[in-house]
Amino acid sequence: MFARLLSSEAECRCEPTFEADCLSVESDECPGGGRLSEEPACRRTVIEALERRDIASVRTRSAGFERAYEDGAAGFLVAAGRFADAATFHDGALAERAREDPLGAATAAAGRTGPVAGLVAETGLAAFLGSDYPTALRPQIGPTVARSRVATRPPADATLRDRYELDTGAIVRRYDGGEMATYHLTPAEHRLDPEDTATLAEAHGRLARGAIGGGQRAPTRAVRSVAGPDQPVGTLSAALTKHTRGLGVLEDCFADPGVTDAFVTAPVADNRIRVRCDGETFRTNVRLTEDGVAALASRFRRSSGRAFSQASPTLDATADAGGRRVRIAGVTDPVSDGTGFTFRAHDEEAFRIADLVDNGTLSAEVAAFLSVATKRGAATLLAGSRGAGKTTLLGALLWEIPPDVRTVAIEDTPELPVSELQRDGRDVQPLRVTTGDGASITATEALRTALRLGDGALVVGEVRGEEAQVLYEAMRVGAADGTVLGTIHGGDGESVRERVVTDLGVAESAFADTDLVVAVEAYEDSGSRRRRVRSIEAVRRARDGIDFESLYDADSETVQLADARLVEDLSTPTETAADVEAAIRKRTAQLGG
Repeated sequence: MFARLLSSEAECRCEPTFEADCLSVESDECPGGGRLSEEPACRRTVIEALERRDIASVRTRSAGFERAYEDGAAGFLVAAGRFADAATFHDGALAERAREDPLGAATAAAGRTGPVAGLVAETGLAAFLGSDYPTALRPQIGPTVARSRVATRPPADATLRDRYELDTGAIVRRYDGGEMATYHLTPAEHRLDPEDTATLAEAHGRLARGAIGGGQRAPTRAVRSVAGPDQPVGTLSAALTKHTRGLGVLEDCFADPGVTDAFVTAPVADNRIRVRCDGETFRTNVRLTEDGVAALASRFRRSSGRAFSQASPTLDATADAGGRRVRIAGVTDPVSDGTGFTFRAHDEEAFRIADLVDNGTLSAEVAAFLSVATKRGAATLLAGSRGAGKTTLLGALLWEIPPDVRTVAIEDTPELPVSELQRDGRDVQPLRVTTGDGASITATEALRTALRLGDGALVVGEVRGEEAQVLYEAMRVGAADGTVLGTIHGGDGESVRERVVTDLGVAESAFADTDLVVAVEAYEDSGSRRRRVRSIEAVRRARDGIDFESLYDADSETVQLADARLVEDLSTPTETAADVEAAIRKRTAQLGG
């Protein structure tokens, strides 16, 4: 066990070092462990170091744990150093007291007359009068292996709403109170005793030095190489794996099935992670460190094969977190004050068309119509804004393509349920395109390759560049002779036509080969964020260009199949329009309508 410093008379052996605007304190050899709110001798060491120098943060490290004193806590320590330095000239005994008990010294000085009373306000220490050390020196804490820091105490005056444990062993407490509700996360490694935390740090050191061979089980081998017989090897291995092979604390966030988004806002030292859970946005008690966000940026560069730097300051990538597929959007200097990320869970593999009926995204009749249209080879563009649910609907419609039809799916960021379709016996060939530096294949080249890979269905994850011209040329000449599905930004048929024709340079006569434009949208319903199909429009050639005929809008209760030509196009040579309508009614019944 680790000894506790019981009084300021004991010797502090903390070793402070200035690193830029941070005072870094190594406390492994100190009995007080650098616990500034509890140990007066450790407080003295830090305050003496700050008598003639200001900093933005103080970090103490001991037995594999780091305590980061930032914001108000750092301000308190700086004010105490200023006060002790200034008080030395007027009252040496008061200055000595201020180095160990600055709150007591400030209270005593404020009750006097003369120069020392003014020093309390002049140095900024007056702002902390009436406080106590656990409040004034509340650190953000975390194992040194973690690149995140956690506030252990809930917000003042917060009311506990609920508490639950995640599969990772993390504890979630959700609090009401203040301007925003709080998602309070306590990872499993934060509940380790000091001996287990030290073992975790030692295992991490062995892994970092290359003393343990590579591979997926390297973290477990590292823990086993240093752990005692009674230590929780499974918990320690999971923590080490999470922070060296995974996404750290974000693994805990996305292990919560209610969490759909996490926001890491730059500069990360000043902003806590926020999450969207069960449709509500929460602030958390967690911050990433600068090292943590830099490590994530490096990992995403490697995994995506894309540049992410001042020369290329945006990133689009995917990763696994908490057992879920997560899409990542990143920004960095010079377009941002540092590096920031948005993480969004994409659980498309869980959604088929029936699931979207069950959750209210589609009515049974709309789902049946889209199912039949997809099965029978319609060319459909799914339109909407970012986060509206285009990719979710696209992934669900892939299951409606007949199992014996070959499908080629083109994506720059893998989000579609290709692996799940393949495991189901579907013939789906993915083509990945990249947009960064280095070896890559453009979306246009990928599309031309797809057309040579065999007849069948063609899926374009997002139509947004010159590949649109190749796609429509293939549709015009019949090279894409099966189902064509793609997503595009837009709000309705007319805005999609404008995007494809005006922005992407596709001839209007070629755009007419589109059969359907399906617009999806996100909206608020009773405080929850939901998604739905807003409209379905059939594209029709007209004498003076293109017309759109509304088949469905969100205020309607049924799909209006007024466009007989579309229905005829969906029929086989031996069928009539009535047969297609009968197929839609049958599929509606299957979907519970």
